[in-house]
Amino acid sequence: MCRAKYMAAIYEDNRAICKYVHSTSRGHEAIQLATAFQLREYDFVSPYYRDESLIMGMGFTPYEQMLQLLAKGNDIFTAGREYYSHPNYKGSGKPTIIHQSSATGMQAIPTTGIAQGLQYKASQHLPVQKDAVVVCSLGDASITEGEVSEAFQFAVLKQLPIIYLVQDNNWGISVTSNEARAMNAFEFAAGFKGMNCVQVDGSDFEASYITMKNVVESVRNERKPWLVHAQVPLLGHHTSGVRKEFYRTEDDLANHQQNDPHPKLRQHLLNKGVTEDELIHIEQEAKALIETDFAKAVAAPEPDPLTVTEHVFAPTPVTEEKGERSPAGAPKVIMVDAALFAIREIMEQHPEAVLYGQDVGKRLGGVFREAATLGEQFGENRVFNTAIQEAYVVGSTVGMSALGLKPIVEVQFADYIYPGFNQLVTEVSKSCYLSAGKFPVSMILRVPTGAYGGGGPYHSGSVESTVLSIKGLKVAYPSNAADMKGLMKAAYYDPNPVVMLEHKGLYWSKVPGTEDAKTPEPSADYILPFGKANQILLADEQKINNGETCVVITYGMGVYWAKAAAQQFPGQVEIVDLRTLFPLDEALIYASVKRHGKCLVLTEEQQNNSFAEALAGRISKHCFQWLDAPVEVLGALNLPAVPMNMGLEQAMLPNATKTALRLGSLIKG
Repeated sequence: MCRAKYMAAIYEDNRAICKYVHSTSRGHEAIQLATAFQLREYDFVSPYYRDESLIMGMGFTPYEQMLQLLAKGNDIFTAGREYYSHPNYKGSGKPTIIHQSSATGMQAIPTTGIAQGLQYKASQHLPVQKDAVVVCSLGDASITEGEVSEAFQFAVLKQLPIIYLVQDNNWGISVTSNEARAMNAFEFAAGFKGMNCVQVDGSDFEASYITMKNVVESVRNERKPWLVHAQVPLLGHHTSGVRKEFYRTEDDLANHQQNDPHPKLRQHLLNKGVTEDELIHIEQEAKALIETDFAKAVAAPEPDPLTVTEHVFAPTPVTEEKGERSPAGAPKVIMVDAALFAIREIMEQHPEAVLYGQDVGKRLGGVFREAATLGEQFGENRVFNTAIQEAYVVGSTVGMSALGLKPIVEVQFADYIYPGFNQLVTEVSKSCYLSAGKFPVSMILRVPTGAYGGGGPYHSGSVESTVLSIKGLKVAYPSNAADMKGLMKAAYYDPNPVVMLEHKGLYWSKVPGTEDAKTPEPSADYILPFGKANQILLADEQKINNGETCVVITYGMGVYWAKAAAQQFPGQVEIVDLRTLFPLDEALIYASVKRHGKCLVLTEEQQNNSFAEALAGRISKHCFQWLDAPVEVLGALNLPAVPMNMGLEQAMLPNATKTALRLGSLIKG
């Protein structure tokens, strides 16, 4: 506590040096230290941004914390990339800390995913410490977030070994608890059947220690969720940038000061017979350590700017196409079955693979039958339904992956991916980069996408531009069964997060003109690396030399529109199927465009501000001197949604006829 007090003081006294926004634990020290002292090295904990005392109590030094405060290059947590008290740790001697963001309450889902993973590994007799506990630290203001409720709901439904430690200081920046919350966390959690709850004076170290000791022991033995509601004062600023004098009254500050845990513990120790001299010695020793560590941290080197691009992705072992793509005598399969067979082969070989999402369990096997029979074969622990909780489905993969598991999850339609975006953007995509490579999130997110046959406004959307705007994700978009199987295998072995965009209209080849989406089923060892486009139609060399040709760059349903349109221009059209949208096979794209001098980028998405337009701009820059005409883009009309009426749907979307018209004008010049 003395260290935490002097740390806050030295930061305040050196505001010009401590220029990055930070919070301190002043007022919260007792409950944080009481929690830290219960943890073992095989446990898991997710601190939030005010938890410097929790971090220190786990064994990290003030110097190590200060390196993060000052965003120094040898910051052991994130190499200068993250805020103070945003640790992540993967090593010996201390509990594991996955990366989590500052987004209020967002850590609840990934951390609950850790508890889910512990339970899963125990159920499958995979190596796991059977009494490991998970602690998720939260502020009381975060309890109003919907994603916290999703985490609570899953924890009580599955009875997971997790402790939600809620530190309630009655403030949410400048908003009081009376303004923002109809009830505190203890009262709120009572509505979740199966959640054990307890309250404690979080400024009283002895009471906090006893409470946390009892709760942790209960979770170690009974493997059930707990919520601890600790009432604490807020003695410091909300952050260094949002200062208490901006909005708090003198009376409020004085009331909080009365519950300062530091003098409370000091007086308690005097009452227990510790002498004043001993306490002064402790205080002087702490002060000297903080001053020494701060000076060392200030003098530490800044990060090397050349490291800024490191750790966006972990290296993938899949770099070459392998296995038989078209084995002799292999029957043709539809795309939806190619994905199903790939996942079946993965799960047969890898017990760490688990599949979950809405309606994927054995009763239905997915609304597109994309998981049919998997539930029966692998059991309800490995293939199971979730509630309508896209955020939980996506975000829980962070915790599962940290335990060495490989979750394959899905949202039912691309239009429903948006509730999961907080987790996809804030937690999943940033984890590898902000943990300096310690916690890449190895997961596959399956997303049925695209329009056909009157799906309407909420079941027909294309989301590739939105997904591609998130850095730190890989994105595949197969157009046929062989690519589907090969890319699914590559996605599984990739240690990074992968979004598989799967066009519903190609799943069964029911849409006229998509028969070629069926292919012979590749062998079980077939694997197709990301970033390798495919030339599925080549132009005649003589016509290329005569300047009578064009290349179509496309993917998904666009492949079949382009193939149908190309029949009107024999030998004059090359078609490149991208197969993966990130990483992108720029080398093949640019080579093809330079060979023809004319290019059409074809997409199903609404055209304005799309991935296709961005790609066209990139092609124009890199291939400018070889172009005989501006790069063309054809996409859907720029409407807010796909209409239900099939005539209106056709009017909105590209098709073979519209593609042929554009090709004709481009080729003829």
